[in-house]
Amino acid sequence: MVSFITSNLLEWYTRNARRLPWRNNPSPYKVWISEVMAQQTQINTVIPYFNRWMERFPTIADLSKAPLQDVLVAWEGLGYYQRARNLHQAAQIIMTDFGGELPANIQELRSLPGIGRYTAGAIASIAFGLDEAVLDGNIRRVLSRLFDVTEPINTSAGEKRLWQIAKENLPSRMVGTFNQALMELGALVCTTRAPHCLQCPLTQFCQARLIGVQEQRPVKQTKNKIPHFTVTAAVIEKQGKVLIARRPQNGLLGGMWEFPGGKTQNEETLDSCLKREILEELGIPINIIEPFGVYHHAYTHYRVTLHAFLCTIVDGDKPKPLGVDALHWSKISELSKYPMGKIDRQIANKLLEKFHDHR
Repeated sequence: MVSFITSNLLEWYTRNARRLPWRNNPSPYKVWISEVMAQQTQINTVIPYFNRWMERFPTIADLSKAPLQDVLVAWEGLGYYQRARNLHQAAQIIMTDFGGELPANIQELRSLPGIGRYTAGAIASIAFGLDEAVLDGNIRRVLSRLFDVTEPINTSAGEKRLWQIAKENLPSRMVGTFNQALMELGALVCTTRAPHCLQCPLTQFCQARLIGVQEQRPVKQTKNKIPHFTVTAAVIEKQGKVLIARRPQNGLLGGMWEFPGGKTQNEETLDSCLKREILEELGIPINIIEPFGVYHHAYTHYRVTLHAFLCTIVDGDKPKPLGVDALHWSKISELSKYPMGKIDRQIANKLLEKFHDHR
């Protein structure tokens, strides 16, 4: 059965594989960057980021020598910024410990920051032709249906079962193409909702389809309700400049720049929250002038609604980086030089529009 699955799948892949920039010349570096970028991100979103990245950092050496801020700016909009920091750190380790080349060894690959079991398997199989299994979201879905996996895939038991299936069904000496074909099948045919079973080259082998439960696979364990937080931020202007703060390097959005503020506590008002947060983070009292928009964003484990306000500093007070990594007065026209999360970039863009309107 494995040989029939392989031949049908690879024949389909030859006819239907999308032309992607990292497939033209699957160098280890291109495979590595594309796989990290594509985690939890649509391929159509990844393509322009990948092309710009390769123009800015064409080699591992270029990436290793680049300032971290430049790397974060290039990554901005993809989210999960720890991945960008890991790429930067791993590039430096590759230059010092591996002669500037990604190692063709699964254990050494996994020793690098940000390269886990999946990414190591993808690099090893696609770039180096090693017989290593991979599991991404698409492959999990395909295998769950093809083998009617009833264990929830977001549990240790489900994860163990899928890795076992993936390893047992590897075709020797063609694993890289096979893994990519499984990913492509999940992206184009065996989709999350309403899979296109009549177009699937494996439909005759699909155990879930045989009993009519393909849309109930994969099984997932119900997650807890995602919490929601109300957040405030101060847009402090002074003579055409605004005050931005750099977040601590460790933690969510580490090293990114933002407009200072924080979460509301208990039943406090937005004004009270913002004044308290600025006093804690910058050690200064502020005057709140007017609202500057309401912004929404969903992170992996929670959602936020952020209320921004135009503010001024009380005369004579100088902000200090008490609860942040650093402070900087930036020209509004130069805010694009500083890496920011999605909401802070929206505020920066609104400021830029306001700045141009008043010139």
